[in-house]
Amino acid sequence: MEQVLFLITIFLALYSGRCSDVYSRNDFPEGFVFGSALSAFQWEGAVDEDGKMPSIWDTFVHSNAGPTRDIACDGYHRYKEDVRLMYDMGLDAFRLSISWSRLVPSGRGPVNPKGLRFYKNLINEFRRHENELSLFWFSAWHERGSTGIEPHVTLYHNDLPQALEDEYGGWIDRKIIDDFTAFADVCFREFGKEVKFWSTINEPNMLAMGGYDWGFVPPVHCSPPFGMVNCSRGNSSTEPYIALHNMLLAHASTMRLYKQKYKDKQNGSLGITCFAYWMVPLTSSEENKIATQRAKDFYLGWVLHPLVFGDYPDVMKRIVGKRLPSFSKEESDLVKDSFDFLGVIHYTTMYIAHLSHSHHEDYVSDMSVLMSPFGNSTLVKFDVLPWGLEGVLEYIKHNYGNPPVYILENGRPTNHHSSLNDMGRVEYLHAYIAAVLKSVRNGSETRGYFQWSFMDLYEFVNYNYTYGLYHVDFSDPERQRSPKTSAFCKIEKFDPVWFPFRVGFLIQREGGYEVLYQIFSSFRPFWKKQYAADHAEASKVFHSLKAFHQWIVLQF
Repeated sequence: MEQVLFLITIFLALYSGRCSDVYSRNDFPEGFVFGSALSAFQWEGAVDEDGKMPSIWDTFVHSNAGPTRDIACDGYHRYKEDVRLMYDMGLDAFRLSISWSRLVPSGRGPVNPKGLRFYKNLINEFRRHENELSLFWFSAWHERGSTGIEPHVTLYHNDLPQALEDEYGGWIDRKIIDDFTAFADVCFREFGKEVKFWSTINEPNMLAMGGYDWGFVPPVHCSPPFGMVNCSRGNSSTEPYIALHNMLLAHASTMRLYKQKYKDKQNGSLGITCFAYWMVPLTSSEENKIATQRAKDFYLGWVLHPLVFGDYPDVMKRIVGKRLPSFSKEESDLVKDSFDFLGVIHYTTMYIAHLSHSHHEDYVSDMSVLMSPFGNSTLVKFDVLPWGLEGVLEYIKHNYGNPPVYILENGRPTNHHSSLNDMGRVEYLHAYIAAVLKSVRNGSETRGYFQWSFMDLYEFVNYNYTYGLYHVDFSDPERQRSPKTSAFCKIEKFDPVWFPFRVGFLIQREGGYEVLYQIFSSFRPFWKKQYAADHAEASKVFHSLKAFHQWIVLQF
């Protein structure tokens, strides 16, 4: 009874203090999903436990002097707690990845039984709570359908088994196509009963550029003068194009396998995920307009053109020439239409200016553009530019046949040691979700939005800037999770009517009235018409509410 009374108290207090009244869950089409995301190598930890072998990210991290992700968020041991937090938040879906070197440690051959058990347990955990709270949350869960959390699984999130990199160079050798397809076969066979949404490869365009041209992410391939680091191997003129070409063929081979063996039985969907800046001309000059379209072709068209039309954009073929691999007729047919949906990763918008063509030959030089962040954005601080996401979705709609799209990453980093009151992130997320709604109303087949990331993770090769809705104390051996303001406000966006009830439940789980005070303080801008904006007045409201709740309990 006390728990229910507590929830009623929170409801009365917060009903007029919602984060925003711009839109609600009901404004989105039926079936539209809201989720969040993590990746295996950033979240799991347990880097050498239970048969896991090194990935290229493990090797990369240990070769540098900075912090490692050997423990990370310790999700390998704390996944039940984390899934519970996701469920309490009311997520429809959750995007995760499978560590290839945990499931198939050598990249091919025997499956690691302990790795297999971990991923089966994790995926099953998303379904385990499906009926647990249907009565507690009254009719809200009945109306939405109590089906648990829908897992969206990424097969490859940039963590190639080191064994395959050592053996033949990973993505620059066509042997990877068969090895990746075999790995996918294991995943479909073992997890396909519960997983209905698969993404093959995470942002191949960014991986090819970062890993094989500039060399700032694993496997750190580059050649002078292009590398951002001193690479020990690589060819920046050719390897980015070879690596992405093999990723597309591996993706298409995986889709063929899925259609032949699993799709009819498992009723799932398979796609690929593309990194997508929006790009605008720095000035209105014709040169800059042409350069902007060229940059879109090199970034988006590099992946999407083969998937939709069976070949690379003409501008890439003209500029790159023989350094750009070509598709045979059979390969073109295999790659074309080899997706059920496209995953989009978008964070910010870039200015584009024309550069005269350089005598250098690498992927970045081939574009012949100067790219700079829009407005006051930097690599780790993003302005709120929701029209950029609208631009990406409109561009895909008009140029690539308006396929089904899921926004699989979108978020805003903040300094990891900043306040839990992350209203800047709240502003960003609400604006970008509103942009998605606008695009949907304009005819885009966008079907879901996944915020990055559910909790603070290893980002930018350290823990300095993070995206999480939950703060993780990486100095604490227990890796304590603490909700930020964005965790509560995001719930409201997902289910505004029942938001106060969910908040009440989370408050009791996450630390009682101290968390309640944090929430009231963060809501101040939205209910300052009802309450004075100063801290002292907010404190009075908080203590009055606490006393009121205690009085109600005594009456019963």
